[in-house]
Amino acid sequence: MNKGIITTYTLVFGAIFLLLLSGLLGFILLQLRQAEQRLNWNQSLHIAEAGLDYYRWCLNNEIEQNCQGQKDYYDPAGNFVGQFSIEDLSALACDQITSRKITSAGWTNKYPQIKRKISVLYARESVAKYSYILNDNVWIGADHEIRGPYHSNGGIRFDGENQSLVTSAKNEWICTASFGCGPKGFPGKGWGLGQCGDPCHLEDKNCVCPGVFTTTQNSKPDLFSFPVPPFDFAGITTDLAQMKKLTKEEGKGLYFGPSGAKGYRIVINEDNIKVWKVLSTRMLDKICTVVGSKVICDGGTCEPECPECQAGKCIVRDPVIETENIIYDDQISQDCGLIFFEDELWVGKENVESKIKGKITIVSADLIDPNKETNVWLQGNIGYVRGSELDGLLLIAQHNNLIGLYSPNVIELRGIFVAQTGFFGRNHYPCAEYSSYCLREKLEIYGSIISNGRVGTQWISGSQVVSGYLKRESYFDSNLVYNPPPFTPYTVSDFKIVNWEEIE
Repeated sequence: MNKGIITTYTLVFGAIFLLLLSGLLGFILLQLRQAEQRLNWNQSLHIAEAGLDYYRWCLNNEIEQNCQGQKDYYDPAGNFVGQFSIEDLSALACDQITSRKITSAGWTNKYPQIKRKISVLYARESVAKYSYILNDNVWIGADHEIRGPYHSNGGIRFDGENQSLVTSAKNEWICTASFGCGPKGFPGKGWGLGQCGDPCHLEDKNCVCPGVFTTTQNSKPDLFSFPVPPFDFAGITTDLAQMKKLTKEEGKGLYFGPSGAKGYRIVINEDNIKVWKVLSTRMLDKICTVVGSKVICDGGTCEPECPECQAGKCIVRDPVIETENIIYDDQISQDCGLIFFEDELWVGKENVESKIKGKITIVSADLIDPNKETNVWLQGNIGYVRGSELDGLLLIAQHNNLIGLYSPNVIELRGIFVAQTGFFGRNHYPCAEYSSYCLREKLEIYGSIISNGRVGTQWISGSQVVSGYLKRESYFDSNLVYNPPPFTPYTVSDFKIVNWEEIE
């Protein structure tokens, strides 16, 4: 009797123990399986990221056409552990890649059904990262507020207000009279007309200054940095011949050849452009301009920098439109917003604003006559229709990119403005000759200035503003740094990740 009960208990508790043991083993196996799946789930993400790194290498070595599709992935020990698949969703404008959106899916051999997918935006930094990039010495006036990085390959006297880095490639430079440091042989130390004060010093009758310095309390010297590596200015300028070929020979965008007259004037209204042929102009006289870092005046002596000489006198040409006739009124291509003018170009009028829709690139350059370089004359406001996330302007002048005499009293310019061999600015118009327009109230720039020569939009005699804008504000446009108009120059050649997200 007792033996039967013991046997029964043994069988019951044995069954219970086996049931519990099998459940425990099942739970352990389930946990191990889930842990292994979790490990492979994480490993699939690493494989997908490896695919992105692989494709970035392909981009930077310009062999991306062979890098798309499915590829094997090996661990550091050489074991084949999984695969990734690359898909390139790049956008094109004018046969130029404007953005690169890459997706990479990764999975392991053991669990191929467990896939992780990543989408990234690869891009290069454009010159829009900077408010200004210059290739010469420059003086920023006390009135000027600059909100964005400022760089020059020359020396910088920065008396304005800076909210970001100000960098120079120079350790020291000679500050001359045109930068407010006075002529040779000036009387002594301290700051004032014809003087050289701290942090500069006199050396052989020259005022030798740090790469970046200030003489006011406006700026933030802790954001000054010098010397830094110089920008390859030739490297960041654009290939004008490529853009001409694309428009003239391949039919992309719009091409306007030599006008046979004085040039062209344009007004843009959203995605429409009107083009006038300029039939006649008159020349303003007694003006001064900038050549490199030197001021050259009409009627002055024929210095080597003088653009033109007649009878021993320097000629500075500043044309104003007298007569014109309209020759084109049509839509701008949505596939290629590139417009090439092989002549002088005027943009807008004093009371006529251009409104940009989409990403547009406008070029003025004469590639036929090797002895001629064209200028762009800005005469009216330039704005965006929807904002810079969707809209943007690149305006390239082969030589100077200048604000004309007859421009708005308060002018707003949006875009990236390039002066490839000349300078961006406004010529000196003496008030004795041009009293109604010599002084303007305010200049607002939202974008970037790329200028081979020193920028000049305000002219000072002593401590008095005698021509140009009394108040100036410059803001860099962050939306154009990685998504600029086609043919915008880049500051670096390598692609980097701008945006990363896991999808699906």
